[in-house]
Amino acid sequence: MFQSPRWLLADEPTANLDSKTAENLMQLLQHMNTEHNVTFIFSTHDKLVMDFSRRLIKLHDGRVVEDLRRE
Repeated sequence: MFQSPRWLLADEPTANLDSKTAENLMQLLQHMNTEHNVTFIFSTHDKLVMDFSRRLIKLHDGRVVEDLRRE
């Protein structure tokens, strides 16, 4: 039986993907989050990834400059 991880780190998960594949990947990760309670921690510059995220923590020079929660 497969056991879902509790959390997963992903550095630039949509880098080098075409827009359709990136959208499909983010939909899959969103499904894993909502249906299997997997928390994702992304490092990204991609607005698509940010748009799918429920919480954004922006860093500048290693410091938190913004912490936004969306539902």
